[in-house]
Amino acid sequence: MFSKEQLDRYARHIILPGVGAVGQKKLLDSRVLVIGAGGLGSPVLLYLAAAGVGHLGVVDFDVVDASNLQRQIIHANSVIGQTKTESAKARINDLNPDVKVIIHEGKLGSKGARATIQDYDLIIDGSDNFPTRYLVNDAAVLENKPLLYGAMAQFEGQISLFHATTEQGEMGPCYRCLFPEPPPPGSVPSCAEAGVFGALPGVIGSLMAAEAIKYLLSLGENISGKLIHYDALYSEFRELKLERNPNCPVCGENPSVLKLIDYQEFCGLA
Repeated sequence: MFSKEQLDRYARHIILPGVGAVGQKKLLDSRVLVIGAGGLGSPVLLYLAAAGVGHLGVVDFDVVDASNLQRQIIHANSVIGQTKTESAKARINDLNPDVKVIIHEGKLGSKGARATIQDYDLIIDGSDNFPTRYLVNDAAVLENKPLLYGAMAQFEGQISLFHATTEQGEMGPCYRCLFPEPPPPGSVPSCAEAGVFGALPGVIGSLMAAEAIKYLLSLGENISGKLIHYDALYSEFRELKLERNPNCPVCGENPSVLKLIDYQEFCGLA
């Protein structure tokens, strides 16, 4: 089943209860799409690649800038000016040649989002803007894909698993159940405007990677129906219970969102 090199590489996984050779083979056969190769995408991609997730899709439109290197650890000074997707692919290939990296260059848009995500087992949203978050959520629900979400600002971050079966066997909430409407334009500053604690993406991104691997292996308890919040200044974790909204326009009992819309306009940014 495994080559000698793979047995050496994945030895610490294979001896774990609940993982074993069968679980490692499952990871190698898994397909995960990561939206964003920046602060959150960096640790997520590195840890999923190291774990042996066999197919990693990477969506990004940006190029590496010197200001990224304070937190976006998948990139380096030597690749400033290179696209983040190509930089991430090179780093992943160097880390683990078992992993096939599929590049999706450019901004994810309403026209192609559903086609982009449909071949993946899990979608991970590491984006940093509201139009993309709502777009990815709606596409994931319409394509019936689980969505692992992460976000951060200054010294705080949060993660959740949307549109996935809870430990009680019920379908959990989606992003719109938690945030039905986007905030007013300009009310939430970006990282470029407000700053971000350099190590924070490492914490949140590592949690996301751990939850992704657990989900792919059906290992332990997943966080569907929960929001995990981390405050780096006070070293505090909080867990909030989330419920599916039966009136949600996307995942509710009588959904009104049956196709992807203009999310720039929806967020008041058109």
